[in-house]
Amino acid sequence: MLRKTLIYKTGMGEIDYCLNHVLGCSHGCRYPCYAYLMAKRFGRVRNYAEWLNPQVVENALELLDKEIPKFKDKIKLLHLCFSTDPFMYGHPEIAELSLKILTRANLAGIRCSVLTKGVLPYELAQMPLAQENRYGITLVSLNDKFLERYEPGASKAGERLKALRALHEAGCKTWICIEPYPTPNIIRQNLGELLEAVSFADQIVFGRLNYNNLVEQCPNYEQFYKKCADTVTDFCNRHGINCNLKNKDTATTPAYKSEPAAPVSRQQELDL
Repeated sequence: MLRKTLIYKTGMGEIDYCLNHVLGCSHGCRYPCYAYLMAKRFGRVRNYAEWLNPQVVENALELLDKEIPKFKDKIKLLHLCFSTDPFMYGHPEIAELSLKILTRANLAGIRCSVLTKGVLPYELAQMPLAQENRYGITLVSLNDKFLERYEPGASKAGERLKALRALHEAGCKTWICIEPYPTPNIIRQNLGELLEAVSFADQIVFGRLNYNNLVEQCPNYEQFYKKCADTVTDFCNRHGINCNLKNKDTATTPAYKSEPAAPVSRQQELDL
């Protein structure tokens, strides 16, 4: 797969630029996946089976070499990625390309942010700007049996945490994205236990589950998310962790999304 451009502006404050060097994701997240909904809506993929077979942008490094001179003095933080996973579990070729992209960006003086449900490689600690980059994982539960159904192709919770902690201990800035956090009718769990497991991180991002009718079937779901937001805020304040709530009440539109999604059918909903 070839593209004409790679880096684009996000309009999101600190994470002001992004690139997506893969189309699709094999993690198979059953929220449903917003990135998939958008890709299908705009004709980039025909169905979910096609989405689960990721395609690397073959000319990604060539495009990067052309675009870095144009953007390097504008970018505050370059993010990998909003619509795919730079360290997709079970895809070493994607991880290899991601490391090359990060290295080239860092050598040009561009700080980078990454987010994955895979396993962050320790090579990230040797990046040219390793101490200035931000390395993150998405983790919404410590229950691996649940994660196997919620995001069946992703890595286990313990694998993600171990890799992230290793980078933290190497002096890197680390962050956790607890989104999309499920309601109790999907899984009953203790948010406090999850927060304790990630208490070493420099930043915690929290957000609700969207585009799934099961959420609205949960009694008092808005109050549930507001309580969760208070719990996260209080925990971060007590532990000196930077806290980022996707929405003030975590019950409205999700961050990082600029266009409305198509309605979700029962077949697309999480079936647990």
